[in-house]
Amino acid sequence: MAQVAARLPPPGTRVVVAMSGGVDSSVAAAAAHAHGCETIGVTLRLSDHDASPSRAGACCAGSDIADARAVADTQGFAHYVLDYASAFRAEVMEAFADSYLEGRTPVPCISCNQTVKFRDLLGVAGDLGAEALVTGHYVQRLDGAGGAELHRALDPSKDQSYFLFATTAAQLSRLVFPLGGLDKPTVRLLAQHFGLRVAAKPDSQDICFVPAGDYRAVVRKLRPDADRPGDIVDMEGRRLGRHAGLIGFTVGQRRGIEIGGQAEPLYVVRLDAGANRLVVGPRSALAVRRVELDGLNWLSAPIPDEGLDVEVKLRSMAPLAPARLFGGSAPELILPELIFPEPQFGVAPGQAAVCYAGSRVLGGGFIRAAR
Repeated sequence: MAQVAARLPPPGTRVVVAMSGGVDSSVAAAAAHAHGCETIGVTLRLSDHDASPSRAGACCAGSDIADARAVADTQGFAHYVLDYASAFRAEVMEAFADSYLEGRTPVPCISCNQTVKFRDLLGVAGDLGAEALVTGHYVQRLDGAGGAELHRALDPSKDQSYFLFATTAAQLSRLVFPLGGLDKPTVRLLAQHFGLRVAAKPDSQDICFVPAGDYRAVVRKLRPDADRPGDIVDMEGRRLGRHAGLIGFTVGQRRGIEIGGQAEPLYVVRLDAGANRLVVGPRSALAVRRVELDGLNWLSAPIPDEGLDVEVKLRSMAPLAPARLFGGSAPELILPELIFPEPQFGVAPGQAAVCYAGSRVLGGGFIRAAR
């Protein structure tokens, strides 16, 4: 508990805790209350009204709201439920579907953190007179020479820094992550210590609005015309077969192409949304060394004109890869760009590229194009 308390504001500070109903946010809230903070729990109702209110694995559904409320009641602090289903649908779910139709591979957890979970909840915290927003994310906020810094969690298996790279410096100054220095078994022990009924609750595995990982069904529901058959072509544009809809594919995918008789196995190299074509080729065609970025969010000193050596995650589960980042200020660079000394494979537009220096998150952006 002392390790958690050291990351919390002083006793007496009013804080809002984002409570999803899971064990992590529940422990963060109970710890803040036990530490002496004036704690206000807030749960956002994000699920559609026609969705199952108790679907296992979804966050912020009916049973999760009940769990969050029970934690607040037993610990003795205030708790509010705010209906953000409309905002969540418009800013996360609709954007998710549109990205797939554009041939991109989105990361909805990042856009959720950008919008309803941080931007909007920080607004709620301000309205309630709170000095900080506390969450159960596995990430560390450390004080550096230039102010608050974002760092990877101590437990690499639980680290969520990839999903939080878009947190702005202004937001970071008001955010508190008390669990970033712990592993999950220790968090569950703390839940037992506080007597929380969610101590043994399983972790959510899926994207919260994607039942059983079937994102295609969600896209079809939001965009009924999503499944448009089209051609499968090779790198030279020669027609090899037909696909049943681009939403079933992402860059680097091998399964589902179902074209035989080739000298080498075929992989998805590019999704040509404009022509509704799936471009396939050998694995060697996936190799890229240059990645252009959109929406760069930078949390460190300005990027020098000669570039900056960084380590990069190109997918949430990908290993770190060395690269040099150019900030886009040179006349020949329209967008920020990463250049890799070694080829990278399966780089999909729409995914995030997050830059690190040691454990520190320097910033990142969304992959616009790779070549």
